[in-house]
Order: sequence, then C-alpha cells, then structure tokens
Amino acid sequence: MVTALTVFLVSTLIKILLVVAVLLGLVAYAVLAERKVSAAMQDRIGPNRVGLPFVKARLMGLGQPLADAFKLMLKEQFVPGNVRGFYYNLAPVLAFLPALLAICVIPFAGVAPIRVPGLSVAIPQPGVIANVGIGALFLFAVTSLGVYGIVLAGWSSNSKYAFLGGIRSSAQMISYEVAMGFSAMPIFLISGALSLPQIVDFQIERGWFLLPFVGKQFDWHLLLLWPSLLLSSLIFLVTLFAETNRAPFDLPESEQELVGGFNTEYGGMRFGMFFLGEYAALISASGLFVTLFLGGWSLPFGLLGTAGSLGTLLLQALVFLAKVCLLVFFFMWIRWTLPRFRYDQVMALGWKILLPLSMANIVVVAILLALFGGTP
Repeated sequence: MVTALTVFLVSTLIKILLVVAVLLGLVAYAVLAERKVSAAMQDRIGPNRVGLPFVKARLMGLGQPLADAFKLMLKEQFVPGNVRGFYYNLAPVLAFLPALLAICVIPFAGVAPIRVPGLSVAIPQPGVIANVGIGALFLFAVTSLGVYGIVLAGWSSNSKYAFLGGIRSSAQMISYEVAMGFSAMPIFLISGALSLPQIVDFQIERGWFLLPFVGKQFDWHLLLLWPSLLLSSLIFLVTLFAETNRAPFDLPESEQELVGGFNTEYGGMRFGMFFLGEYAALISASGLFVTLFLGGWSLPFGLLGTAGSLGTLLLQALVFLAKVCLLVFFFMWIRWTLPRFRYDQVMALGWKILLPLSMANIVVVAILLALFGGTP
C-alpha cells in the first residue's frame, strides 16, 4: 500500500540521485570549462582533441573530463613512507564531503504537487533535498568543516610545504568565515527567516536582494536598504573566494611558493578527491550566493512563481542551474585576471576591512528596520 511516507522516501532518494549526478557532471565539466576559459584569455586553444566514446568527431574536447577521470583512477596510488597513514587517507574524504552535504539544503526549485494513485490528496514536493528550517545555519556549519580535510592533509603528509599550506588554509578560513556570517546577517534580518526556500520566496515577492526592483511588487523599504545589501553581497562574494581557496586567495596551494601546498604529497585518486572537492565547493558556494542574493530559481517580476507542475519545477531548476553556471564563470574569470595576494594582505583584508564593514552593516540594517517598524 502506497503511503505518504513511502512517497516522501522515494522522492527524496530520486532527488539525491539527480542532484549528486548533476553536481558531479558540473564538477567534471567545470574543470574543462576552466581550461577553456584560461586558454581563451591567454590566446591559446585549450583542450580540443578528446572526443566522446563511440563518436568519431572530437566535439571540442568534450571527452576530456572522462579521460582525466580514467587517468586519475588508473594512476599508481603511491604513498610516501613517512606519512601518518590513517589521517593521510581520511583527509581527501573530509575535503570532499562538506560540499556534498552543503548542496542538500540549497533549494533548486519551488514546490510541485505529486499525485500518486491510491492517495486522495496530492503531496507537495519541495525542490530541495532537505527542507530544514535552519538551512542557512546548517550550511555555514557544514562548509566550515572543509578546512579539517586540508589541515589534516598538511599535517599527515609530514612535508613542510604541505604543512605550511594547511596552516595557511586554517588561518584564512577562520578569518573569512566570521565576515561571511556577518555579511549574511542583513539577509536574515530583512527576510525574517533562516530557511533558504523562505528567503527565495521573500525575494520573489519583494525583489531580489541584489536587484530589489525585480519583485512582484515594488518595495521602497527594500530599495532604501539596497546600499547595505549591495555591500553585503560584495563582502559575501569576496569571502566565498577565500573560503573556496580560489585565486586571488589561493595561498594554501600557491604553486610558486609551496609546490602544491596541502596536496603536495598526494597523487592518483586521492589528489582527485581534493580536486573534486574544490570544484564541488565552488558550485555549492555559487548556489548559495544565487539563493541569498539573486532570487534562487526565480526570474524577474515573480515569473515561474513559487509552486507549479513538474514541468515548472524542471524549468525552475534550469534557471537556477544557469545562474550558478554564470557565477562559476565569474569565479574563473577572476582567477585568470587578478594576481595572488600576499599572505599579510589576505589577513589584513579579512580582519581590518571586511570584518568591521560587515559588523557596521548589520548595525545600519538593524537601525533602518527599527525605523521601518520591523521586517518590510
């Protein structure tokens, strides 16, 4: 007999499989896209030789991610003799898992009713794997765990280069996590919610936090708060670069100084796990920014709405995916445009500029909301 619990379990399992498959596909082709983007910016050709299996045409190198995956899986798993074995093997897993956990609470679509034979009512299915009321707090908690994999890799490798990379990463992430949390506080104050789907619903009705004039209804309160929201988005974006170890904040790897940083002593699929974790974290971070500041799956002026049929749900997911891909391209563009900061500049930017600015921004938003009489 079909019950509501059965439908919930089956639909959740389907969503997990689909989201993980899409995420891993995006990770694979984000690597190819980055190589293509860097080649275009440096007036090179980039990967263009490897085609897809059973296809004679080369298709602009679209088979390159598959070749890279086989190369990593088939390489000899060489382990230096002086490493701390258990932690050395655990580190790549800890670096990859937080990005997978983070994607579970990021909403990619609205709500669609599922009608099942044998049940008299339709069961609403949200476009998110885990619809938790404190999704934002869960997300910040999970993403902060990524540093443990990097620190363990640096310490367990018994290499001075890897150890320096791990120390840099821990100091950098601790510094920028504080500013990241404070920069998101105005979003929670204005929307009055910690649930990510509710934050998206608020933006659909009142306007995106980065573009407050594209909501269903014009909200002059949100427009007056826009300078603070713009500052929040800029601080949040900078901290995302630092949290994902992307240039110009890639000090934990810093090939010119530390050989390869925390993953210097890793090869084969162990190195591949770090590689997957970096790009999965990049995609999760882009999804979080889209959710908090760019209206999630919605289009301007409330198009696509908050609920609909399965077809609408698919369209919402495609819109969300397009926004994420554009933001990932922006991350790549910055990487191949700006030089790396010095380490003292990274620390000074985090503690002396971004942290005070984000704290002052919270005070300004709180005062304005009090003058408006509460949440707009």
